[in-house]
Amino acid sequence: MADDLFADTPASSGDYDASSIEVLEGLEPVRKRPGMYIGGTDDRALHHLAAEVLDNAMDEAVAGHATRIEMHLMEGNRLSVADNGRGIPVAEHPKFPGKSTLEVILGTLHSGGKFSGKAYATSGGLHGVGVSVVNALSSDTRVEVARDRQLYAQEFSRGITSGALQELGPTPNRRGTTVIFTPDTEIFGKRMFSPKRLFKLARSKAYLFAGVEIRWKLDEALVTDDVPAEAVFKFPGGLADHLAEQLEGRECVTAVPFSGNQNFPGGDDGTGQGRVEWAIAWPLYSEGSTSWYCNTVPTPDGGTHEQGARAALTKALRGFGDMVGQKKSKDLTADDVMNGAEVMLSVFVREPQFQSQTKDRLTSPEASRLVENAMRDHFDHFLADNMERGKALLGQVMERMDERLRRKQEREIKRKSATNAKKLRLPGKLTDCSGEGEGETELFIVEGDSAGGSAKQARNRKTQAILPIRGKILNVASATREKIGANSEIADLSLAMGCGTRKDCDPENLRYDRIIIMTDADVDGAHIATLLMTFFFQEMAEVVRGGYLYLAQPPLYRLTAGKENRYARDDAHRAELEATVFKGKNVEVGRFKGLGEMNPAQLRETTMSPETRSLIRITLPPEFEQRAAVKELVDQLMGRNPEHRFNFIQNNAGDMDRDLIDA
Repeated sequence: MADDLFADTPASSGDYDASSIEVLEGLEPVRKRPGMYIGGTDDRALHHLAAEVLDNAMDEAVAGHATRIEMHLMEGNRLSVADNGRGIPVAEHPKFPGKSTLEVILGTLHSGGKFSGKAYATSGGLHGVGVSVVNALSSDTRVEVARDRQLYAQEFSRGITSGALQELGPTPNRRGTTVIFTPDTEIFGKRMFSPKRLFKLARSKAYLFAGVEIRWKLDEALVTDDVPAEAVFKFPGGLADHLAEQLEGRECVTAVPFSGNQNFPGGDDGTGQGRVEWAIAWPLYSEGSTSWYCNTVPTPDGGTHEQGARAALTKALRGFGDMVGQKKSKDLTADDVMNGAEVMLSVFVREPQFQSQTKDRLTSPEASRLVENAMRDHFDHFLADNMERGKALLGQVMERMDERLRRKQEREIKRKSATNAKKLRLPGKLTDCSGEGEGETELFIVEGDSAGGSAKQARNRKTQAILPIRGKILNVASATREKIGANSEIADLSLAMGCGTRKDCDPENLRYDRIIIMTDADVDGAHIATLLMTFFFQEMAEVVRGGYLYLAQPPLYRLTAGKENRYARDDAHRAELEATVFKGKNVEVGRFKGLGEMNPAQLRETTMSPETRSLIRITLPPEFEQRAAVKELVDQLMGRNPEHRFNFIQNNAGDMDRDLIDA
């Protein structure tokens, strides 16, 4: 009988043999899994191609080799980006005999001049995948290089060279690189570049480096009322000019914004470790916004440079308050200082680390210290040089603090009332926090007793509560009101929140400052998180709209080489760490099968501690029309009619660039 278990069968030998193992060469991995390199195949990913090429041109400008960049959107979804920099080298590459360096850069992943720091002190491109990814995902690409007074060109199709490097003769009045490409419809379908979006991108890049001039051109057939055929962007004031435009004459707490720049100290070669530029204002009667950049690349999720700025402003205001005798200023938090402010911050650092290839969040640990030290003295002077200005800003920020403390006190009273009142009995499996201390309170919704047990040991007992749920909760989008009302998991969630549901939902009664969905970093975990988000969207929409709902980002992998340990959220992040932090090292990779498999110290460090974790805020767009579109999409994907889901999958199958991989 035992021998039968190992007998050859069609399933064991015929379906899986040596021929089943694929080896992807050249740029094939990019076309197989575009999501690992540009985050998907949607509109955002499409425009990421333009940003990658523009970032290369900006790197030339920031390095001091280019003064002008031209962006031209043509009919047929064809885009051209040109700079007057040094031009990509075209000589034969020493490691690839018979191939020009241009061909190597365009046709090989992890090739480029930004690894050692010799060619670029700071750059937006890091891993040598940017322009090669653009090439791989374009139906046709043409690169022209004017270098040493000679013009060269080479063409590609879907990442494959169409012919040898062309020598087009002398060009004494031209220098630099021009990249012309058309995104591949096999990857992006019928999606087209948005002239308005590209126009805004070009304009924002010009603000980020005062020494560059960006020329915009649009084919006449694509011109609209919002986007002109031609424009020239050059802003000597940098971010200060951008802020002035953003404010549009709005009255602010201080007549003069807090703006400036500072080089970072250090660097053996005299170039330093980079620099930071900022422009910040506090509008009186309207809410502000934040814009974070690293090496001219937008980082919409902020990161360590944001942490440095928040720390610098908060500590300086506390110090100023103490100086003027306002003792309560010691209770100020970074949110008191930053909420409602118009903030623009651009940092240039060497060898930055990002959360993913799409660079949405900066994770370089040193950036926080560098930015804080650079901004702190400047903000101290900003406050103290004009005492009335400093007192006005301190007063405004302290009003926010008083409001925050008042709401916190009200929540504490409600929490105690809810705990003591029989009619508001809390779920028995809820491990509540005491609510004592200065930190804001958080409720972690976790799946299963195992994860719940680890989370209870890892939490801060004063500020963090834990509510375990049992597997996949009821899909409220396809359930009747009676079924929702009778479901015990839904009842426990509602009781723990304490703010009511549907039309009775009032975020003011919410018992916690943050609600954090914390599920395993796998497909099942994503499914549970989706069901929970659907619950909040339908039953507690105001909680979502108010920005109280978050997604935790637990790691999927632990990478170890010697004494160095790093955690990776997903395959793309793992690949990034292996290509940067662990490049050339023998890496031991461990995969977490779930939150319950982590010991409490690991869970605290990676997912629960406010100092080291990463959260994604889940919210709704302010515009009613966009909210309606979100509701329609939720109804399609989570509602009762399976035909809607089937149609959605049929219409968007081409966008699904990642296969589900079983652990």
